[in-house]
Amino acid sequence: MDEVYLDKDIAATRGVPSLVWRAGQERRLGMMRCWASLDDARVLVDGCGVGMYVRALRDFTLHVYGLDIEPERVAEAQAAVPDAALQVAAGERLPYADGSLDVVLSHEVIEHVDDDQQALVEALRVLRPGGRLLLFCPNRLYPFETHGHYWRGSYHFGNTPLINWLPDRWRNRLVPHVRAYTRRDLKRLLAGLPARFVHYTRIYPGFDNIVARRPVLGRWLRRFMYALERTPLRAFGLSHFLVVEKTGSRQVDK
Repeated sequence: MDEVYLDKDIAATRGVPSLVWRAGQERRLGMMRCWASLDDARVLVDGCGVGMYVRALRDFTLHVYGLDIEPERVAEAQAAVPDAALQVAAGERLPYADGSLDVVLSHEVIEHVDDDQQALVEALRVLRPGGRLLLFCPNRLYPFETHGHYWRGSYHFGNTPLINWLPDRWRNRLVPHVRAYTRRDLKRLLAGLPARFVHYTRIYPGFDNIVARRPVLGRWLRRFMYALERTPLRAFGLSHFLVVEKTGSRQVDK
């Protein structure tokens, strides 16, 4: 792994991008394909990291654009896909014209930006009417905070149990560097914007690291957790998956 991704300050503020393509990423790509037309579409990966989803989406269209706020990550993504249109930019100030894109993918990104509502405003601005925003972001009800926490001024990387279940005033002291969302939070962020909800669910992790180390246990755990998505216990999944479609009016469906 590149040294930049071991820097705890960067890991705390920006997260760690997908570095290896595994079953979990493949599953999420399948969800994207179900809810957005990707063939020959103009697609933006908003927060492209080292370019894992840029590369995957180019199997369906050559019109894939990507940006990230970390220059080192953009440089690595560009080296992997030399002819891709990638640049350093912030999600709150997208360098694309109004209505110029068909699909925007925001994959575990808005929790890190300075202004999450402005990032959504920008994503919708650059979409054409009928274009779709595919949004994955952390679920506040998941029993673990996956972005680490601060304790007595020091950052501790890794999964921490139950922090997200604390009241805001305590949770935000332990995890000031990243957000987690309830469904109500997402509705609030999108309220009044020119979009309508098309699809919403919560998904559990694929436990790819456990599968790689202990295949039998990992595959059993994966099947069990994915089965929970078909029950009310999906409320405790790792991530929200939200699909919204740009409309001509400034009111998101409730």
